[in-house]
Amino acid sequence: MTRYHRIAAQDLGRLAALSDGIFAVAMTLLVLDLHVPAAQTWHERLLWSTGAVSDEEQVWHALTHTGPQFVICLLGFLTLGMFWIGQQTQLNLLTRADRSLAWIHIMFLFGICLVPFATALLAAFPQSRLALLVYWVDLLYLGLVQLGGLRYARRAELFADTTTPEDVTAIRRRIGVVQMLYAASVALCPVSTYLSIGVIIALQVNSAVSPPIRPLNKF
Repeated sequence: MTRYHRIAAQDLGRLAALSDGIFAVAMTLLVLDLHVPAAQTWHERLLWSTGAVSDEEQVWHALTHTGPQFVICLLGFLTLGMFWIGQQTQLNLLTRADRSLAWIHIMFLFGICLVPFATALLAAFPQSRLALLVYWVDLLYLGLVQLGGLRYARRAELFADTTTPEDVTAIRRRIGVVQMLYAASVALCPVSTYLSIGVIIALQVNSAVSPPIRPLNKF
């Protein structure tokens, strides 16, 4: 290994800053993908005048049309939140980085950049099993890269002295369990893609809330 490779990309702060920026952009793109259908010409009138209430039906129909897109947007937002916390947890256990670990996390961020695309595809075709599989493949990719980064950090002895083997095992177990649950959720798509999406959203909400109820507090 050349001297450059030994000294390159050791600053965890720069890696965390890059990650925060990409996560912020990806989360913003999810909201920007929400589009309200074009409405007819709107004429403001008094609420008690004739036809004022019926005019509000345009907004109601727009909300009804946007509702499924909003649910998929929430799914993508929760997904990004989960992986941001997961990456932050891993970085907090490290004492330094190196060039190889930095590239592993950069490839992880590539998967994060794909989340808005996969989410938009699923929002446009919520009944498509292929669109659901594209979304799941991105989730699987992110999980595998996280596991790869964890394994490399242990082999390269990048963990801080305060990091215990139990900490690493807990992260690895959580990633494995969540990925298996994602796969089980997608396996429901032959019955209904909406069922799969609903289960994945429930998993994401459970991860965010972490209720003190067994076994829901295990993942």
